Amino acid sequence: MNQRVGLMPTLERLFAGPRESQLSLQEFLTGLGDRSYAFVIAALDLPNCIPTGIPFLSTVTGVPMLMLLVEEFGGSRAALLPDFIGLRAFPRGRLQDFLIRARITIVWLERRIHPRNEWWLLGLPRQFLLLAWTVDIVILALPIPLDNLLPAWAILFFCLALLESDGVMAMLGWFFTLVTVAWTAFLALIGPYVVYQLIRNMI
Repeated sequence: MNQRVGLMPTLERLFAGPRESQLSLQEFLTGLGDRSYAFVIAALDLPNCIPTGIPFLSTVTGVPMLMLLVEEFGGSRAALLPDFIGLRAFPRGRLQDFLIRARITIVWLERRIHPRNEWWLLGLPRQFLLLAWTVDIVILALPIPLDNLLPAWAILFFCLALLESDGVMAMLGWFFTLVTVAWTAFLALIGPYVVYQLIRNMI
């Protein structure tokens, strides 16, 4: 596996250029290459990692995640956005200023999320991880009450693992995936009983 370039050097490379020039979202994702899928899915997933109570938020964000997975498994090198989103551009000067302000935070994150135990993301373990990632996203996208938070965190940890080749993040993703599957199975078993009791009390 090729050595991953850290987040800070990657952003510096993508944001480099004349301050008045523009960088579109699609150009940014193309520059991230195969990491772009994990990046976009993480961005879509983040609102689900805190209990907001917004109806159908997980479905609204989960369906685009599934579409991105189909795109990735279809062999596309980088995530492709619709033109009305992908062509949105920002001045490189603003991006460079943002990077200066965010440097301390990004360096702090890189010290905690970095390449290690990479065998979790190679060969057969990687294929199983992608399968689990898909299952988590499917569960998140389904409008199941009380079943959004756990898969959201599993998805986020898997995204971090794929972004930085971090086996520890992969392990955390697997932990939350197992808890998610157990909790979803519990809801599937107890759900009909709860509905039955509600209907019975209403009659």
